[in-house]
Amino acid sequence: MDTSEFYGKEKISRILLKIAPPVMLAQLIQAFYNIVDSLFVGKYSETGLTALSIIYPLQLLMIALAVGTGVGINTDMAYYFGIRQEKKAEEVAGIGTPLAVFLWIVFAAVCYLIMPFYARISTNSEEIIRDVVVYGRIVCVVSIGLFTEGVWSKILQARGDMKTPMVAQIAGAITNIILDPILIFGMFGIHKFGIAGAAIATVIGQIVAALVVMRKAFVRSPEKSCYLLHIKRIYQLGIPNILMQSAYTFYIFGLNMILAGFSDQAVTALGLYYKWQSFFFIPLGALQTCIVPVISFNYAAKDQERCKAVLKESLIAGMALMFLGTLCFEFLPVQMLSTFSKDAQVIAIGTNGFHYIGVAFIPMVTSLIFPVYFQAIGSAVKSSILTVVRTMVLFVPLGYLFSRFGLQYFWLTFPVTEVLTTLVGFKFYRSQQA
Repeated sequence: MDTSEFYGKEKISRILLKIAPPVMLAQLIQAFYNIVDSLFVGKYSETGLTALSIIYPLQLLMIALAVGTGVGINTDMAYYFGIRQEKKAEEVAGIGTPLAVFLWIVFAAVCYLIMPFYARISTNSEEIIRDVVVYGRIVCVVSIGLFTEGVWSKILQARGDMKTPMVAQIAGAITNIILDPILIFGMFGIHKFGIAGAAIATVIGQIVAALVVMRKAFVRSPEKSCYLLHIKRIYQLGIPNILMQSAYTFYIFGLNMILAGFSDQAVTALGLYYKWQSFFFIPLGALQTCIVPVISFNYAAKDQERCKAVLKESLIAGMALMFLGTLCFEFLPVQMLSTFSKDAQVIAIGTNGFHYIGVAFIPMVTSLIFPVYFQAIGSAVKSSILTVVRTMVLFVPLGYLFSRFGLQYFWLTFPVTEVLTTLVGFKFYRSQQA
């Protein structure tokens, strides 16, 4: 079945069941690698674990630029496939590699220069500052694998190939998991690199993943005259995703700064939440990835009812799956936290926080799916507004407000933000249908 038949006529549940599992498996391996990464660093040093929490927003910013650009390429290619202009779709794919390399060069240069300053505004501990600079410079400067793989995987997904990106993610994650203990602790005669070893393992894994997708995804650059028009469309479609992911960077950085006013242990607890979040959000992340080309294709084909059906089924599936995450955060927080840290204060702070955060998981489905829906139908303004409302207008200001009543109340930020964002999303959706 070709792309037109598959996206345009196949039963929606079958589409999701076919294209979502490979994405979910890849993200499962990726989440497992993130957890293992933190596990080994936590065993090496508690300060290293805090450093990973501090550098996490910058890693999200890298992902935002790489994947957001890839999503713009993916969505634009799906649109051209929808109107049966395959040549235009391949022109868009050909622009992907030069964009990825350009973004990497700019990001690497900026991060190398600002890393010491970034570390010092995040903590007063000289040991943690040193770890942040060492780890951060390696993962940011040697991030070419992340940028190229992020773009190439989206090119393949636009063509309906979900398996190759999955294989790439698995290969990269397994490489990272194998190298982590070897490079961190020094094994088999290899030098003990400490936290630098974790960073080296990460970038090698990213490069391996990029090499796997390169064979099928690399497309020669089109004529220079094509660049301006296509880049404009790529970022019209991709900016909502970049904004959404970048906003995560700034709100997590903002929340880290608020929690730093209480203790480094509070920052670590928040960082451990995001490690576990990456594991429990696999179904939601897969749905976000998979529905974009399906909705974009059918919107270009002027099948509004099918677009609405995709949204409805993805919301129902997302809520059912996220309920499992709620149960774990409510009933197993101590076990989840103690996997990484033996610090009693980290566990106590995190346990209280996990109880509040678990309640937020169900409304979080709608607050994260709606921006993707609006992005897929080309309504960039509504998608961007929802992202800004959630991350800038609500998360950090509410975090600051609730923190004034004490650390315990800070965690109310999560459920309150998700409920309010969901209400705004529903209002936008109803106005779109009117």
